[in-house]
Amino acid sequence: MQNSNIKHYETAQEDRIPFSQKLFYGLGAFVNNLLGAAIGGMMIVLNLGLGMNPALVGLLGGIPRLMDAFTDPLMGFISDRTRSKWGRRRPYIFWGAIISGIVYIFLWQLPGDKSETFYFVYFLVGSLIFYLAYTVFATPWVALGYELTPDYHERTRLMGVQNFIGQLPYLVAPWFLWIMTYDKFFDNQVEGAAGLAIIIAVIVIGIGIIPAVFLRERFQEISRPEEKTTQPEGEKGSVGSFFSEFFKGFFNTLKSGSFLRLCLATFLVFNGFMLISSFQYYVIIYYVFAGDQTLGAEFAGYAGTVGSICTFLVIIFVTWLATKIGKRRAFFVSTGLSIVGYALKWICYNPEMPWLVVVPAPFLAFALGGLFVLMPSMIADVVDADELETYERREGMYGSIFWWMVKLGMAAALAGGGFLLNATGFDVALEGNQGETTIFLLRLFDAGIPIISSFIAIWAIYTFPLTEERAHEVRAELEQRRGKGVSEPA
Repeated sequence: MQNSNIKHYETAQEDRIPFSQKLFYGLGAFVNNLLGAAIGGMMIVLNLGLGMNPALVGLLGGIPRLMDAFTDPLMGFISDRTRSKWGRRRPYIFWGAIISGIVYIFLWQLPGDKSETFYFVYFLVGSLIFYLAYTVFATPWVALGYELTPDYHERTRLMGVQNFIGQLPYLVAPWFLWIMTYDKFFDNQVEGAAGLAIIIAVIVIGIGIIPAVFLRERFQEISRPEEKTTQPEGEKGSVGSFFSEFFKGFFNTLKSGSFLRLCLATFLVFNGFMLISSFQYYVIIYYVFAGDQTLGAEFAGYAGTVGSICTFLVIIFVTWLATKIGKRRAFFVSTGLSIVGYALKWICYNPEMPWLVVVPAPFLAFALGGLFVLMPSMIADVVDADELETYERREGMYGSIFWWMVKLGMAAALAGGGFLLNATGFDVALEGNQGETTIFLLRLFDAGIPIISSFIAIWAIYTFPLTEERAHEVRAELEQRRGKGVSEPA
């Protein structure tokens, strides 16, 4: 257990990041989330506009994510090892944004009157290239955020700003299908997808290069020490040597108990939320409104809008709270409040008082709103502790593995949600005449599963060792050993 008398440190002026720099970094989050939301929100056109089998559309969404299991950590490793006059991260961010935008345009220029097999192969190959370019942009961008400041609290403020800006695409993405379908804009959905892709690509390129142009890397000049090796001279720099070092770095990262705690907590909170993300719609429609899909969808929309607005407020609050009581305790508060929200579903999803469905929404916003402010900031502290032990800075490797686990968990949760729904006995043909057991299980899973997973996440972070005081001790030891690290000249 950790001492309750926690020492609090104020952020030194030289450690503060100007708001403009935080904004520039946050624009990377906007692009990152815009790309993710866009391809997910637009793929429905493959079914509705081209008539592709929904199962094939699902494969097109899932197969490229399998490639991420390798390319994300590999890109992180490459970025960590890069030495150029432009830095370790910035060249990849710059060219990754440009290439991602260009590939995204071509991905949606789908020719007409082709077979289903043609569209499947075309989109699969294009998606693999797109996600590779996406990784080239996103992985170094994530890593850059871990090194912009060495200060415990300023890292949280930075992640608060980037998370706030990163939420903006999710306000626009629900309108993508309407834009592609609206006949005043386009003749059909396929043409709409082609046009919207160009608009998105221009935004991605124009905004995506900003972090590379205007931000500077603090630890660019702090190189890894010369490695002692018993390899013959001819084998140094070989492909075998490269992959040997890659896997060594990969497994060394997974040896960090502190990092694994963060991954476990994120997996539990995020996927507890995602696993039952669709269940609230079923509960609202089939329990609160007795199968009335139109009315149920309307009230679910109200709850979703309230939740989206509250997420912005939660990000501001959790960022402030963490600088006052520490990241670990702020996580307890934010996750605890989300548990209150899940519990309120049992009371507020009430057929007698349907407007109560909006009451849990502000509390539920704490689940992800707080999570993605605190976890990236805490990973930056872990990177420092890792450098103290290994003499290497591996922001890219840590960031890539963390976000790959998030993506993998999301895919598993979305798939698992379908099996869980089947386990309730739900039958769409019964409409509003679902059985009592089905309704009970829908409500139980909707509220109970994320409550359990959130409590386990709190336990995982309860044992997290990098307190504010320890983080400052690690920083002091590092700076005594290798200096503070400075930005390269513009």
